[in-house]
Amino acid sequence: METILIVDDEKNYRVVLSAFLSGEGYEMLTADNAHEALEAVDSVDLDLVLTDMKMPVMDGIELLKQIKEKNPHLPVVMMTAYGTVEKAVEAMQLGAFNFIQKPFQNETLKQMVHKAISTYRVLKENRRLLRDLEGRYRFDNIIGKSKPMHEVFNMIQRVAPTKATVLITGESGSGKELIARAIHYNSPRRNKPFVAVSCAALTQTLLESELFGHERGAFTGATAMKKGRFELADGGTLFLDEIGEIPPPVQVKLLRVLEEMTFERVGGTKTIEFDIRLVAATNKDLKKEVEDARFREDLYFRLNVVHITLPPLRERSEDIPLLATHFMNKYAGETNREEMTISPEAMRFLCNHRWPGNVREFENAIERAVLLSRDDEITLTDLPKELLGFADLEMPIDWQKLSNLPETLDAIEKRLIQKALALSDNVQARAANLLNIPRANLQYRLKKHDLL
Repeated sequence: METILIVDDEKNYRVVLSAFLSGEGYEMLTADNAHEALEAVDSVDLDLVLTDMKMPVMDGIELLKQIKEKNPHLPVVMMTAYGTVEKAVEAMQLGAFNFIQKPFQNETLKQMVHKAISTYRVLKENRRLLRDLEGRYRFDNIIGKSKPMHEVFNMIQRVAPTKATVLITGESGSGKELIARAIHYNSPRRNKPFVAVSCAALTQTLLESELFGHERGAFTGATAMKKGRFELADGGTLFLDEIGEIPPPVQVKLLRVLEEMTFERVGGTKTIEFDIRLVAATNKDLKKEVEDARFREDLYFRLNVVHITLPPLRERSEDIPLLATHFMNKYAGETNREEMTISPEAMRFLCNHRWPGNVREFENAIERAVLLSRDDEITLTDLPKELLGFADLEMPIDWQKLSNLPETLDAIEKRLIQKALALSDNVQARAANLLNIPRANLQYRLKKHDLL
């Protein structure tokens, strides 16, 4: 139950407001002067302060200033029978959530109180998530409190101090390189190089040269000797990303190098020894690749000493609020924005979306929302339009029974409207905004589809 403090030197207002708001389900406290109010701010976990503007000894403006020094985020609504534009502007500039002029309608007050408390609730949740991120739900830059992520954290802690080769599997965008870096920076090799190679981005010749280096004149364009990644990673960790993409001839050479811990540069004869910790990653099922004769079985066993499976984001949706808070504050800081929050509707959408691009796609969506948001709260309309295009919308339509295009389009339109209303908590203005149509147009279509 949220707690509201009413500050007013007029007893009748304190009594009437307390009775009305307690009937709305709030716990009420009252104070007849600013000094008593400040004592309550210090001793009680308040959710809102409703204070009169004009009071003896210390007026509402000075009380507002002192409340904001104690708790900058606590919402304060100013009440006044002497309201002027200048006083209202001054109160808002000092951080008042809003102001309301006496006498006011109960419905107006109820809506303002609900909005102030809802905003503060979201802000407190955001700050709680930040505290979680700074503590138990974070491992280096990897974030999560779900059971699958705790298993990943435990595996990292167990394997990092060893020399064992690690194979990380998971979908694209799920954060495999972050896991590899966490293993490296929690190992005795942390002060040595971490060298990453994307095996999918290079042809066979270039990949061999990239891994093992080459001598001058080894091939056309080799105008100077070049050290490969095995040499550059000596003493540290070599991360081979998308290892399932390497061609068979390179697989043979890589296996021999890992067995002998020596290699020769392309076009060279000098045998070079090295000391590395190998971490490999792939979004492929290497077992199936072996069965289909696309990946060497002996190399697979050489790589698969310790296997870490990284779950896709859709299988750890409870981590999404933590990730959203992390990325939101990361990009808010980079753009010099104030502390930001995410509306409940937007958070619900983020948690329900399937995120085929995993954490990479999720981070991009939050970055874009921070940049496009006009205030300090991310709402549904700030999220990328392609996410809100309902690409993941389940369409329970029997296509065999639909005999013509208008009937098909009507069925799809109805489902889209139902989805928009669900995302918007049945607030028609928000649903119309999501669908990018005027509210009057939405009301027409609601009647058309018997959705009113």
